[in-house]
Amino acid sequence: MSELAAKAEKLDAADELAGVRGKFVLDEVVYLDGNSLGALPAAVPGRVEDVVRRQWGELRIRSWDESGWWTAPERIGDRIAPLVGATAGQIVVGDSTSVNVFKALVGAVRLAGAGRDEIVVDATTFPTDGYIAESAARLTGCTLRPVTPAEVPGVLGERTAAVLLNHVDYRTGRLHDLPSLTAAVHAAGAVAVWDLCHSAGALPVGLDEHGVDLAVGCTYKYLNGGPGSPAYLYVRREVQDRFDSPLPGWNSHAEPFGMRAAYEPAAGALRGRVGTPDILSMLALEAALDVWDGVSIEAVRAKSLALTDFFLECVAAYAPAGRVESVTPEAHAERGSQVALRCDDAGEVMKELIARGVVGDFRHPDVLRFGFTPLYVGFGDVERAARVLAETLRVRAGNG
Repeated sequence: MSELAAKAEKLDAADELAGVRGKFVLDEVVYLDGNSLGALPAAVPGRVEDVVRRQWGELRIRSWDESGWWTAPERIGDRIAPLVGATAGQIVVGDSTSVNVFKALVGAVRLAGAGRDEIVVDATTFPTDGYIAESAARLTGCTLRPVTPAEVPGVLGERTAAVLLNHVDYRTGRLHDLPSLTAAVHAAGAVAVWDLCHSAGALPVGLDEHGVDLAVGCTYKYLNGGPGSPAYLYVRREVQDRFDSPLPGWNSHAEPFGMRAAYEPAAGALRGRVGTPDILSMLALEAALDVWDGVSIEAVRAKSLALTDFFLECVAAYAPAGRVESVTPEAHAERGSQVALRCDDAGEVMKELIARGVVGDFRHPDVLRFGFTPLYVGFGDVERAARVLAETLRVRAGNG
């Protein structure tokens, strides 16, 4: 056994989250793509079967009341809240991340008020956020100003209405400074909107603590809600009575069954709802969140950093010199829960890794991306992944 393999054994033996791994459906594959789609929690299939066969099949329409379907968006939102540092009553689940970004960004411009006609967006963000920011700017009569997160404080001013930022860069895994950037946005009198897709469930966010106004996030990555599981919208309590959603639907009406011609928004975060919730995927998400019972996000963060540190150590020890380069920050304060390695033939390398039982993903043009979900990834997985990567690189170079 190699020195690093022995180290992995010791780290796994001391891992306080090791027992959570048994709550997932896993096999012999090293799954390092939970930052795209989380693994299946073992309790989900049985719960979904009950929803389909009993709640829908037997109770039918009665389940809106008797099975709690109607209150699912806010009930499940309250379960997500502790994972992103929010108290209850500020998160509603439903729609996609893209739809929620639209609601949040247009709502932010409306919150900012007259005289503010500029939206600042992260120029390096996930493409959809940029597309929606451009559309929101056209719809609200604002100018769109794409800049890097580091440039944000320097461009804020009296015209700034809203700032949309990703907490963790999806390509590199760089963690942006949410507290200081939010403070800078507020100092300029603007509204802060954060996309938490690559941070929720992987590290502490502190929405309430840092005064974030609006936030959105998906649930199919580190929250393991399943493919296409509904996203969520956070509306800070202090702005809820002024939040004016651009998508007012009957589900967010103060009296949804009143069927009135005039719209009157519901109180609180409920005004972030739109139409009829997607009950099947929403209740699958609710079952998936059971894996978080008794788990602290601080423990998850500690293990995440340990896993990514160990992976970088193993890659440095095993991989041929100069063959890969990490583009993920080394500093813990700047790192999310993934490691991105630049590699000339990254697309082909990733195909070979997957064929050998190590699943990560490829991002154009030259990035191997590995996501580390602390609830089910162990240190032995990390050592194996780095070893297989190194072997693959040597074979491709003709040195295997």
